[in-house]
Amino acid sequence: MLIKHAADTRPSEITSPELYADRRRFLRLAGAGTAALALGGPTELLAAQARDLGPLVKSPFTVDEPLTPRKDVTRYNNFYEFGTDKGDPAINAHRMKTDPWTIKVEGLVGKPRTFDLDQIYKLAPLEERIYRLRCVEAWSMVIPWVGFPLSALLKAVEPLGSAKYVEFVSLFDPKVMDTRPVLDWPYKEGLRLDEAMHPLTLMAVGLYGEELPNQNGAPVRLVVPWKYGFKSAKSIVTIRLTDKQPNTSWNDAGPGEYGFYSNVNPDVDHPRWSQAKERRIGDFLKRKTLPFNGYADQVASMYAGMDLRKNF
Repeated sequence: MLIKHAADTRPSEITSPELYADRRRFLRLAGAGTAALALGGPTELLAAQARDLGPLVKSPFTVDEPLTPRKDVTRYNNFYEFGTDKGDPAINAHRMKTDPWTIKVEGLVGKPRTFDLDQIYKLAPLEERIYRLRCVEAWSMVIPWVGFPLSALLKAVEPLGSAKYVEFVSLFDPKVMDTRPVLDWPYKEGLRLDEAMHPLTLMAVGLYGEELPNQNGAPVRLVVPWKYGFKSAKSIVTIRLTDKQPNTSWNDAGPGEYGFYSNVNPDVDHPRWSQAKERRIGDFLKRKTLPFNGYADQVASMYAGMDLRKNF
């Protein structure tokens, strides 16, 4: 089985002991600002200020694979609102204010609501889920996310029978974000309603047992592990249920390169590179890409009868 029950592991045991001890020692002996200066930069400042989210529910949805080091997860990012180089978000995303924060849920729902962070945290018990992340650029990670099923949020607003899709809109704040027209801002993504309700689809509020760093999509982001990473919208401010397939940022920018579904598929190449193999961050050699990123047993039935080359 690719999915197995998690071991009895605390977040502090997942993080390397040295890193965990150092972070806790800095928090005990100094203020977050002093700790950040001692450690050396904006990324470390965000790490020092992160709130521990434990204790966490043990989730059956986890993979037994070596974790990508936290420093790579938090410093090698695509978050174009803060720059197009991989290191830009870790340098620039500290400018984004994430508290207070609200998510407006609207559209074809019986009970439209606006959730603040306290309400979001109370929607369901927080779980740690170790998921593979596969980028469309053919690199990958293994990340211990903290979050709850998106279905818990959607059930709270009571989707109408006419709802077929879910649209996600990310924050765009020109005062602190890059305003170059790399994409049509704000960033938008979408799922079919059955994809959004699937047990694997996660609303993440943390990683490595702590609150999400800004560069990873704080304070609340989507994680859909069987799809390419760009489908997992960051820093979400609006969720809208519709009866029509929503426009999405990358599909609008390059419909021949970035499909609406964007399920991980080693047999469907990107027009400019192969998807048959991927480079796991930290590894030297490439590995074979797994259909649906290794989650085929859980999700393939949702696409039965579909042409996955046409509906890429």
